[in-house]
Amino acid sequence: MGIRDRVKKLVLPLIGRGSGNQDSSSGKPAPRPVARPVFEEPKSPRGEVEPRAWIEQQVKEHPVVLFMKGSPDQPQCGFSANAAGILRSTGKPLHHVDVLLDPDVREMVKEVSSWPTIPQIYIGGEFLGGADILTEMSANGELAQVLAQACPE
Repeated sequence: MGIRDRVKKLVLPLIGRGSGNQDSSSGKPAPRPVARPVFEEPKSPRGEVEPRAWIEQQVKEHPVVLFMKGSPDQPQCGFSANAAGILRSTGKPLHHVDVLLDPDVREMVKEVSSWPTIPQIYIGGEFLGGADILTEMSANGELAQVLAQACPE
């Protein structure tokens, strides 16, 4: 058997012969393609609650709330990463809200605080500010005082 005969024997079953509906090596029908799963957008944690009411509820229920892009483990912007890092370093309980999961919450949190940017930090039910203010308060020791009042041990 020459090289041409060997190539024909190898290539023809791979390329296929006949109708394309059958597996050329066994004569059985070819398997059908698998349906791909439909991508679903992540669901908002607020459900059907109005954004303003849900934001106010989060601020009341948790002594420290960080509205951020992403999560403390996977921040989606440098300012959010910085804010999460500062708050985590305090050892106090931190509740975060990923505003990227819900555009309505992302816009409403700006209205509630009258602050145009994300991240936003609430401590003890009060709006503290953004990443720049948090950084400054951490550096001058003021953050530790505010957290001590909001999160007594």
